[in-house]
Amino acid sequence: MDLRNIAIIAHVDHGKTTLVDELLKQSGTFRDNQETSERAMDSNDLERERGITIFAKPTSVEWRGVRINIVDTPGHADFGGEVERILSMVDGVVLLVDAAEGPMPQTKFVTSKALKLGLKPIVVVNKVDKPDGEPDRALDEVFDLFANLEASDEQLDFPHMYASGRSGWADHDLDGPRKNLDALFDLIISHVPAPKQMDKRDEPFTMLATTLGSDPFLGRMLTGRVETGTLKAGTTIKAMTREGELVENFRVTKIMAFRGLEQTAIDTAEAGDIVSLAGMTKATVADTLADQSIDAAIPAQPIDPPTITVTFGINDSPLAGRDGKKVQSRVIRDRLMKEAESNVAIKVTDTPGGEAFEVAGRGELQMGVLIENMRREGFELSISRPQVLMREENGQRMEPIEEVTIDVDDEFSGSVIEKLTSTRKGELTEMKPAGAGKTRIIAHVPARGLIGYHGEFLTDTRGTGVMNRVFHDWAPYKGPIPGRRAGVLISMENGVSVAYAIFNLEDRGKFFIGAQEDVYQGMIIGEHSRDNDLEVNPLKGKKLTNVRASGSDEAVRLTTPVKMSLEEAIAYIDNDELVEVTPNAVRLRKRYLDPHERKRQARAEAQ
Repeated sequence: MDLRNIAIIAHVDHGKTTLVDELLKQSGTFRDNQETSERAMDSNDLERERGITIFAKPTSVEWRGVRINIVDTPGHADFGGEVERILSMVDGVVLLVDAAEGPMPQTKFVTSKALKLGLKPIVVVNKVDKPDGEPDRALDEVFDLFANLEASDEQLDFPHMYASGRSGWADHDLDGPRKNLDALFDLIISHVPAPKQMDKRDEPFTMLATTLGSDPFLGRMLTGRVETGTLKAGTTIKAMTREGELVENFRVTKIMAFRGLEQTAIDTAEAGDIVSLAGMTKATVADTLADQSIDAAIPAQPIDPPTITVTFGINDSPLAGRDGKKVQSRVIRDRLMKEAESNVAIKVTDTPGGEAFEVAGRGELQMGVLIENMRREGFELSISRPQVLMREENGQRMEPIEEVTIDVDDEFSGSVIEKLTSTRKGELTEMKPAGAGKTRIIAHVPARGLIGYHGEFLTDTRGTGVMNRVFHDWAPYKGPIPGRRAGVLISMENGVSVAYAIFNLEDRGKFFIGAQEDVYQGMIIGEHSRDNDLEVNPLKGKKLTNVRASGSDEAVRLTTPVKMSLEEAIAYIDNDELVEVTPNAVRLRKRYLDPHERKRQARAEAQ
């Protein structure tokens, strides 16, 4: 069967997964009476809850005798490592752009990778039926983006379509019939070339592993595109590292191909197709799986380096072990090493003493997703404040700079610009009206300055602002950036919080806890209204006497406590604080350092 391999790339919430749903339905992948869920490709629990794609997942459809392998990619820059790997499996990309928002940071990030690999793009302007949609402006902005990314003349001559993924139609003209996606299927087949690997089916078998998974019955499974030759189930092949060193010889127990949302066992894998192999015990992502006669490994695409690091440690608070069952450092280490094996954007290193582990990744959201998965598996952890990774170039200290794109109501643009430029050492690069009373601000800000900024940003914009960020470049160190201004309220007792005590402390600041919650000495229970930390007693009850007076014994009414999400808590804490994560709770606490550790941190901050 003729083949086409494409990836669908888009910014968060531009309708990518919804469009894949419609492609699956209209290609006849589902039976007419088959019950299907919305956003079928978002199969992970966290993906469905948050409404974002986290893992790149292949699927396939048949259209007029041609099999189209489609890879749904994440739309957030923190999961860019997934995208960088899978682009080597495809020959073309469908770039989805929101008609109202136009190309956003993630669009730029992934498109630059795709254009450098010489992939042929198809641009689909989605959501053109939205009242604030400006499809022609969005299309002009895509062309300007391609030109800025130094696309070739052939890539600049891209075909485009107007679509509504939710309504299930795509047309070449804005005022087309708006019936179905037939025109998009036909364009993919005519514009995207067939895999050039299909001409190499007579050569020895080779395949580059791009994603690692596991199956409860088949065990370890590696997915990738067959580069040359054919492979039959039961054949013994070998796995090699990027340098060509032998990892293992193994017998292929199963070959699984993507057919709709299911994986189906097939007898033979042919060059050009995307398949999963089972049978290996050691081979991993970026390894070459090849015939015994092959000695050279297939070059793997380089992955952008991590930009932040977070320390994962054991939970040593007084409430440790109440919720979770996996609390030992050995178990935590095994889980992190397993994650680093399948996710090439994460690096794990042991700290001296072996009680904690440095985990380097792309951003707070990526770390938050990893921690959330671990707590659901029964782990208890203590998490430090994210630190930005620096590097040396020609004796100069360099730090990562992020490009921040903000859409904000006109009245709040002044305060946002002031915070980004004066407080957080950013540089304003562009500012323009975005329509409907909004302003679009683009700035280059040190990654350090953005840690913990999102909550402040939402407060400054009354919750109406939208902020997107993506790694831009490395630049010389820009000097110290002030951290959180407010101090915290710290419990001085162990026990259960009392409503009367919290009511009388409310003028000291806002609280993170309510009444009848477990607290312990050193636990952060609120934010102080001033810039210093304050120890308070949330257990102090009312002194009772046998005298009663009208009005003085009314029930106290507490202000609703501020409940932080996991990512908000990680971004909120300071360097001498930790987030305690258990399956049922997220708590903040002080980390009391010994004097030597305190001096070492002070020296590091001064440098």
